Amino acid sequence: MSLPREISFLQYLSDLLSVITIFICFILKVPQIVTILRVKSAKGINIIGLLMELSSYTIMMSYNYRNGYAILSYLEYPIILFQELILITCVLYYKNMLNFTSLFVAGCYFSIAAAFFVRSGTFRPCYVLSARVFTISVESADLTLLLNFSVNTVLSTSVMIAAYVYKHPKTD
Repeated sequence: MSLPREISFLQYLSDLLSVITIFICFILKVPQIVTILRVKSAKGINIIGLLMELSSYTIMMSYNYRNGYAILSYLEYPIILFQELILITCVLYYKNMLNFTSLFVAGCYFSIAAAFFVRSGTFRPCYVLSARVFTISVESADLTLLLNFSVNTVLSTSVMIAAYVYKHPKTD
């Protein structure tokens, strides 16, 4: 009798972490967007890096959707994707790259992304990644997703540590 209670407790904990993760993602890209709009410049922002992020988020959202996972376990992706698209648009605008070519590439992106959803038959920072590892292990135990988020957690943590170390160099 205690097993179902433990499972439901883990499920509630997983859902709580999912909701917290989703709320945090509502403001994930907002500081970057606000800064670009405030300074009216996208100098130093690599558009290729943003497009790689966009691809990664799109693939992960499509993967979760196509496998029929609970929306709560991947709702952060549509939220981040929306913000990423705004960020990319701002960067393209302030780098004077908003032209026919970029509109064509955007059209291709939306066509390919839509194809992933149509094919399914119907239209259905470090803490965030760590919480997602837990929620995926409880929700689906999908090894591919767990490996992806574990690697992302390690890499994101490494970048955070490197940024901290190089921002505050040791003084002799």
